[in-house]
Amino acid sequence: MEIKIKRSYNSPSNDDGYRILVDRLWPRGISKKKAKIDFWPKELAPSTELRRWYGHDPEKWSEFKSRYFAELDDNPELVNELLEYVRKGTVTFTYSSKEHRLNNAVALKKYVESSTR
Repeated sequence: MEIKIKRSYNSPSNDDGYRILVDRLWPRGISKKKAKIDFWPKELAPSTELRRWYGHDPEKWSEFKSRYFAELDDNPELVNELLEYVRKGTVTFTYSSKEHRLNNAVALKKYVESSTR
């Protein structure tokens, strides 16, 4: 099991494994063919309200993760489906944000890793 994180605007590569878009909205200006997304579980992305509240404010990161994890806990069927892909091998969570360190893909990776232990 390996979870990678990559910005959706970066080119796919052979070592990405199964590519999962973890945003609620499709990345602007990228065709589906170019993105090579294998799975897009929109409902696992942070809610619109949570995303707007957070606004990539570093001071809200800890609270954002708590709220996001609560949303994930409320969707166990889709989380389990995601975990099935993760357990099969390498996956790459793709995201659109310009923020590379404090985004929902990073939070989701942490959530998934804690769920598989």
